[in-house]
Amino acid sequence: MRISILGRLVLQDPSGGLVQLPTRKSALLLAALVLAGDRGVRREALAAAFWPDRSETQARGSLRHALAALRRAFPEHAGVVVAGDLEVVTLSAVPDDVDVWMFERLAASAEARELAGAAALYSGDLLADIALPEPLDQWFAPHQHALRRKALQLVERLSLAPAADLAAILPEAEGLAHRLLATDSAAEEAHRALIRLNCREGRVTAARRQLALCAEALQRVLGAEPEPATTALLDTPSDTASTAAPLIHVPPTARERNQPSVVVMPFDNLSGEADVYFADGVVEEITAALSRVREFFVIARQSAFTYKGRFVDVREVGRELGVQYVVEGTVRRGGDRLRISVQLVDAETRAQLWSDRYEGAATDVFAFQDRIAAQVAGAINPAVRAAEIEGVHRKPPGSLRAYDFVLQAYPKMWGRDAAGNRQAIAMLEKAIAAEPGYGRAHALLAWCHSQDVVYLWSADPEKSRCDARAAVDAAAPLIGDDPTALAAVGAAVSQCLDDLDRAAAHIEAALALDPNNAWAWARYGWLAIYREEYDAAIERFERALSLSPLDPLTFNLRLGIGSAMAEKGEYETAVRILREVLNKNPHLTWPYRQLAWVAALAGDLPTARDAMARLRAAHPNVSIALMRVCHPSRNSPRKFDPMVTGWRMAGMPEK
Repeated sequence: MRISILGRLVLQDPSGGLVQLPTRKSALLLAALVLAGDRGVRREALAAAFWPDRSETQARGSLRHALAALRRAFPEHAGVVVAGDLEVVTLSAVPDDVDVWMFERLAASAEARELAGAAALYSGDLLADIALPEPLDQWFAPHQHALRRKALQLVERLSLAPAADLAAILPEAEGLAHRLLATDSAAEEAHRALIRLNCREGRVTAARRQLALCAEALQRVLGAEPEPATTALLDTPSDTASTAAPLIHVPPTARERNQPSVVVMPFDNLSGEADVYFADGVVEEITAALSRVREFFVIARQSAFTYKGRFVDVREVGRELGVQYVVEGTVRRGGDRLRISVQLVDAETRAQLWSDRYEGAATDVFAFQDRIAAQVAGAINPAVRAAEIEGVHRKPPGSLRAYDFVLQAYPKMWGRDAAGNRQAIAMLEKAIAAEPGYGRAHALLAWCHSQDVVYLWSADPEKSRCDARAAVDAAAPLIGDDPTALAAVGAAVSQCLDDLDRAAAHIEAALALDPNNAWAWARYGWLAIYREEYDAAIERFERALSLSPLDPLTFNLRLGIGSAMAEKGEYETAVRILREVLNKNPHLTWPYRQLAWVAALAGDLPTARDAMARLRAAHPNVSIALMRVCHPSRNSPRKFDPMVTGWRMAGMPEK
């Protein structure tokens, strides 16, 4: 029985015939089990992800029926078994009969022919033929990104194969590069591989043409130029390619500054499923504390969490994120007791550099987080004293219960939908009720109310704006040492409270405390757009991307770059960026308001009207009058008037 989930999802029985699964959801369930591998997936997690609108009992019943349908789809003796106990479901199969398992095994090889085999298996991105519904798009997105990252690294490794192997691997290498570019025309690694292969084959004209295509795509999609490593290929003798080391993506800021670089991986939660958010919170705070050490380059938590639930080699993590050190750990909370185990690992050698275990009352979590960060920092760079972290750590909340509510609000707050935002507001209000002086809770509440306004989620935008202002005023005197809270207040003020100087003061204070805060850099980018500093905005978005290269919210940074291009008057480039973001993130709806006015002013009325139709389908109350209430640029005629012109051309009603 062969299972393919790269490109198209295809099942073949032992005789080569196609096997049809009864529903799209059962196909996605199979894919989820394949990606989990030997570790399996908890029933609770599957039920919640696949049937989010049903009660727990109903969702578990639906899962049982779906698993039964999967088992019926596999003939006896096919070599595929869906098994499980009361907690975990696993899928077992012959390893070489599952394309993604075989791809990962071959892609880790040092043999050129095995690498070529991996290239042939990558027929397209994971589940490229299936439209993923919410919230399953978020379930599969980290896997899609990680596999594509491996494919991009693979194509560069193939282009650097020894001369003796070049003829044998050339078709697979070129084929993979073209498939990657068909999905993302700005995939510079794939362009670079084709340039290098053409040079090695003596096709200099073809190499120069590929470089021109690369430059055009990067400018069109990202508003960027090719990296020096790409342009230098045509200045390098082709015979040196066979001995060069593989090019691995390293975040530019870390590479240029030659800083010690580190990522804190998601800790394994050894308690019940209900405590997953608590383990995530521990990682959040350790990452934040390390980020404040200026000598370090710290990968953002959002990128680290794309590895959550997967077994990955630290060497692979180091290469994908461009870091030297990896922090791993476990968290167990039982009643009022807490145990945290942590280790620091060299990403290249896999050597354990330091480890420790912390045990005590659950209320000791704040002290443990600071001690762990200080000891990790000291192990990486002995010149960094513990006091450099302890001297800037934020005052912890007095109530562990309030802290718990804030941790539970985080995933809802980033859920990108109105329902999740409402749930986050409810959690934050509970945190404030438990501890009225908890500054971070007030700050995040301000951000959530601000999202309600600008993303058209609020039935009463002016009331939501007043709620945001009240939360900002409550947070302001309480958050002077908390970068996350400062960034949240700055974001809320810049989006919906019309005081850009006040917003800048908060965001710049956040970055002064935590120069590695990717979210603060992202909000600093949007602030620059509101201030009409478009080149500065693009630089800030790029800085955020370097700090969080695998961020699930990357679309927001790309939208920022597209918006900066649009407001500079580069409408056609902006349209391409905005369309690409929306094509890759079909769950988003509010960016259609950007695409509508930009496409209209670019002269592309079909795209503008289609965008407006999609916006009105998702937000039936949208109108120019509503935009005059909700849009962040509503009080700047020089910026807002062209938008209104474009919206009218696209068909937005006045009221």
